[in-house]
Amino acid sequence: MTVQEMKKKKQEKGYTYAQIAELSGVPLGTVQKIFSGETTSPRYDTLQALERLFADISMVCEESGYRVNKQHTQGSYTVDDYRALPEEQRVELIDGYFYDMASPNFLHQRIGGEIHRQIANFIMDNGGGCLPLIAPVDIQLDCDEKTMVQPDVAILCHDDKVKRWGVYGAPDFVLEVISPSTKRKDYTKKLSKYMEAGVREYWILDPYQRKLLVYFFESEVCPVIYGLDHSVPIGIYNGELEIEFSNIAKWIENEVLDESHS
Repeated sequence: MTVQEMKKKKQEKGYTYAQIAELSGVPLGTVQKIFSGETTSPRYDTLQALERLFADISMVCEESGYRVNKQHTQGSYTVDDYRALPEEQRVELIDGYFYDMASPNFLHQRIGGEIHRQIANFIMDNGGGCLPLIAPVDIQLDCDEKTMVQPDVAILCHDDKVKRWGVYGAPDFVLEVISPSTKRKDYTKKLSKYMEAGVREYWILDPYQRKLLVYFFESEVCPVIYGLDHSVPIGIYNGELEIEFSNIAKWIENEVLDESHS
């Protein structure tokens, strides 16, 4: 991707230099010099970091995010096959295909648990009628026999969807924490599935890039991208519930430091 193409995407999405620096990890001064033309020959690793940012945005907005295709290729597996698997075998069933789920690491679990805690506390403190969910919970997303997913965190506001074994139908809110093995599935396949099934809001938290993509399907055409340095409102609560990321950001930073010293 050329710098000129990046400039075009910056203009299309309305990102500021500060947002680009925050999400790509490139220093603000360097970003300004590249996009102003002051730096004519940026370093290769700098261009790679910027290209990854804009490629991710393009992927979720253009390739899969909002091209609704009801004619999905259907695999042969069903919910009955899913339930017949050994308990220790963790998979999701999407459109008749099995997708392996690696066991989440400690950071992944800690992030999901913290966000679930904040949601649950808000609902309890305000006498809300919605139900906070945390993995593993089986969700028969499309109410058919071809899909069963286990999002990291969800909010369900319809009691009639609660079954003894899990949830039958789409929750109102879903959050997925990215791991290397699930990145493409969460950014593309699940994004399309959640939107089509009627999920109102979908968050994708990528701790490796320290960014959060928020899709509020009732209003936004493309995701709003946040860093993890401030709280983020949940759209289905009209902004009354905000998730605070300060502790999560510290955990991620500590994880990175530990890896660099190992």
